[in-house]
Formats: sequence, C-alpha cells, structure tokens
Amino acid sequence: MPISDLERRFLDRISLDVPWALVETFSTMPRWMPEDVNAAADVIGARLTALGIPFEMHQPEICLSVPLSASVSAGGRSFRAKPPSSALPVPEGRTAPLVRLQANPKALRSYNRDISTLFGGSITSVEDVRALVGGKIVVMQGFGNPALTSLIEEWGGVGLIAVNPGIDIHWGTCTTIWGSPDLADLPRKPKIPVVAVNNPDGQVLMAMAEAGGEATIRTDMLEGWFPQKIPVVTIPGSVEPEKFALLHGHYDSWDVGVGDNATGDATMLEIARVLWEGRAELRRSVKIAWWPGHSTGRYAGSTWFADRFAQDLDEHCVAQINCDSPGCRWATSYHDTRAFTESAAIATQAILDIVPGADVKTLRPPQAGDYSFNNIGLPSFFMLSSTMPEHLRLEKNYYDVSGCGANIAWHTENDTIEIADRDVLMTDMRIYLLSVLRVATPDILPFDWLATCDEFLETIASYEAASGGMADLSAARTVTLALHGALSRLSEAAPAPRNAALLRLARLLVPVNTTREPRFRHDPAYTVPPLPTLAIAAELPRLPEALRRAGQVELLRGMNRYVASIRAALHVAEAALK
Repeated sequence: MPISDLERRFLDRISLDVPWALVETFSTMPRWMPEDVNAAADVIGARLTALGIPFEMHQPEICLSVPLSASVSAGGRSFRAKPPSSALPVPEGRTAPLVRLQANPKALRSYNRDISTLFGGSITSVEDVRALVGGKIVVMQGFGNPALTSLIEEWGGVGLIAVNPGIDIHWGTCTTIWGSPDLADLPRKPKIPVVAVNNPDGQVLMAMAEAGGEATIRTDMLEGWFPQKIPVVTIPGSVEPEKFALLHGHYDSWDVGVGDNATGDATMLEIARVLWEGRAELRRSVKIAWWPGHSTGRYAGSTWFADRFAQDLDEHCVAQINCDSPGCRWATSYHDTRAFTESAAIATQAILDIVPGADVKTLRPPQAGDYSFNNIGLPSFFMLSSTMPEHLRLEKNYYDVSGCGANIAWHTENDTIEIADRDVLMTDMRIYLLSVLRVATPDILPFDWLATCDEFLETIASYEAASGGMADLSAARTVTLALHGALSRLSEAAPAPRNAALLRLARLLVPVNTTREPRFRHDPAYTVPPLPTLAIAAELPRLPEALRRAGQVELLRGMNRYVASIRAALHVAEAALK
C-alpha cells in the first residue's frame, strides 16, 4: 500500500543524530549488573528529558540471576566456561561422571521439549535416557536452554555442559520460569548447574565422556530481588487517547550488547522523539517502554509491567510491538520476521513499503523475546528485526544464533560498536515507525482475525490427520467455521462496535493459540505449539498404550477450552453486526 501523506510527514522526521549517540554511549556501558542497568535507565531518562519528552520511571523489585563465573575441571585440565542465568550456584563444585548425548543441531536453538524433535529419533524411550543420564553430568552440543535443562533435570542428570558451536562462549538462560517467580513457579527453578563452553574445549570434554571420564562443574551467581528501573513514555493520541499501542524492548544486555539491544533502545528513543513532535496527528496513544531483567531475569521487567498494569492492558492496549536487534551489520533481509497471523500483514506491508521488493516471510513467534503479554491476549508482531541474508550467513560460515542480525557476536563480549550499522538502523527505524503508525492512526484497527481463523482450521486439520483416526476434532472445526462466517461479515459493522469487537477478539483468540496457562498467568519458557490444548491429538499415536486414555482425557478438556473460547469469539462478532 502507498505511504500516506501523514505517514510521510512522520518518516521524514527520522534522523540518526539522537539514536546513534545512544548507541555510542551504550557501547561503553556494560548493562547486566543491577547497578549498571539502573545507570543505563538514567541515561535513557536524561535523553528523554533533553528532548522534552515526559516519562515515568518505575522501579519495581524483580528477581534476577546474574552469572559471575564458572569453570569445568576434567582430566587434570581446567576449561573456561560461562553459566547461563538461573543455573544452580555451586561455587564449591559438583563432580560426577560425564555422559555425552547427541542431539539434532537444528532443534537446539529452539525451546522444544519434544525428545523426538530434539534427538531426531536417537532417543525414544524416557526410561532408557534416564538410565543413561541419571547421576551424570551431560555434555552435548548446543546451548544450555530452558527446555533442555528442564529435561535433563527430570531425567536425573546432575549437571549440563553445553558445547557452543564456535570459538566463543555465549551467555544465555536456562530457566523455564517466565519473569519473577510466584509460589507456583519456584519449584521450576533449575536444580542443576549448567555451563557453556566453546567448541574446541567441548570436543575434548565429549571425548572424555566417551572414554568414561568425570568432570567438576563450578558456578558462581548473584541472585536475589533487585530494584530495577523501567522508563515508560506515553505519547497521547488525540481521538482515542485511552487506547494505546505498546512499543517495547530491553535495555539490559550481556556486556555492552550493541546489537542486542543498544540499537533497539536507540530505535525506541528516536521513535519517541518523532511521535512526540507529531502527537497531534495520532488517533491512539503510544506507550514506549525499556525493560530490565530480559537477560538475567527471563523477561522480568516486561512481566512485571504485564502484571502491574494487567487491567489497563486488558482494557486498552490494541497491540504490542517488540523491538530487539535492529540496525545490525549485514542485516538486510526480512525472511525471519515474527508476527502472529492477525498482525502479519501489518509487519509485511510496512517492510515492503520501506524496502520495496524485500523477501519477507513471517513466522510464528517463539516463546521468547519479552512476549510477556500473550496470556492477556495482545495482537503482536516483530521480535528480532532484520537479519543477514541466508546465503551471506552461509558464506561466512556463521552458525545460527537468536539475535544481532545473525552476527555470531550475539550474547558475547564481541557484540560491540562494529556490530551496529547506521544505514541498516535508519531502515529499521523507518519500518518500526511506519508499523506503529499503522496501529495508532487508522480509524479501524488493522488486525485480520479472518486470517487467524484460517490458521486455526489448518491447525485443526493437521492435528486430526496426525492423530491417525484417534482424535475427532469435528466440534472444533464446526465452531471455527461458524466464527469464520461471522468474521467475514464483520466489515459491515459500524466503526465503534467493530473496533470494540476486534479488541475483544484478541483477548479470546491470542491466548487460545499461544498459551496453556489461564489468563494473567505466564506460561513456562518453552515452545508452545499452535492451539496448544488441541496439540495432544497429534501425539496420541506416539503415546504408549497405557497412556492413551489419559491423553484422550487431556484432549477432551482441551477441546472444551477451545470450543468455549471460539463460541465466545462468535458471540462477540455477531453482537458487533447487530
């Protein structure tokens, strides 16, 4: 679609002066220790003040786990290591025999707990793997992610050594707890030490494991509840100021974290400047928030905001837009753009209008990236930003990482100023600004729930086919087809009831497609399949005979949740048409 005159006026205001100055400042400021994170928030606040933009500076106490040091000792040698956040602290060391596991390399970047996916069929019996792993320290290629850590702990492993793909060691996290824990979450805190080592050292350790060796893991962590600052700008709309879009990203980092996420912080600062100057032309408000606790608190900052302002978000927030790792060198492709189906057209068109001819592919967002609002039910798009073209990544022999525009400096000390690119940053800022405008300015909210309904029908068909006749999902299909018919007529509704319906549909359809937990709770940080309460249908043929009846009970309960949600959505759509 052509860029409108209003959008052009905003886009023409974009400049590199303010954002690049913040990138340069943050490139000298490590932002992972609690006091350093607060100092960075003060920098953001000072820049906002200098621009004349009012803001709130919240300072909640959030739960953090900050890696300090780690090592692995084996065979008379000491190996350099890094512990992920939330690893069990064992400064005195934990010693046990080593065992090597082989995993599917493509699955290890994801947070998937499906052992058939993780291990590609090499491990099929939980009993066998428990016998292999129990009482041992597992050493395996990949990243020490939450799903893998939780599985090894369940299998009786007493530690995990993740062998990273390259010469550098990457920081990360290993807890499935999303945000600061409540009483129900606490039992899921990792009970084993986890470390990452580089590939050359990991090859030695895996050989030791094959030879029957043992190792000692040491981890030292700073853990507790810390006051952390959260700057939030509210740019008021002039027609519906109570309704707002939320643009957000994290400002804490691993070390100085330029590509992850100083460039994102700078993007949000520049968008705040541009929107503030043109606020009279906004229909709806825009909130812009910078989060702490992303890296060391598993999204604790955004989760606190989701909890503290849940009722306001539920009543008034029209969408959330995540800003992470824009403006990185060589990141000129958009083949890995994340968006829920109802928002995919917004993201795609904004990219194409700024980068004509771009190869844009939108994918389902993983359970990551400060997507702390799924249980409330917010339409969502973007997570990581532009990325390196796949052919270039392969030419450079870069392995797959989860940020920095595919630069393997991600989550290492090498994520420094040269990772940022001024031209790419300018392009990505324009994409973000245009997409925000297309949520904040149109008379009718732009979310395509009919496309989401089509997705649901495809998911239901795939699960039913995968069940091999063991699951009858006809009730889910019937009610979804009814909703599809009502949604196809929703454009006939008057603007006010139509917008109200579009907002209410989000609160029903996003959670049923992305969460297992009830609304206002947070799902664990591992992969959630589409329509998760129906997903057991596809697993029935793989369940042992003794578990299939329990699987059928789970499916019946999941069907009840799904059908009730879709019926509620149908009532919303029909009411808007009256």
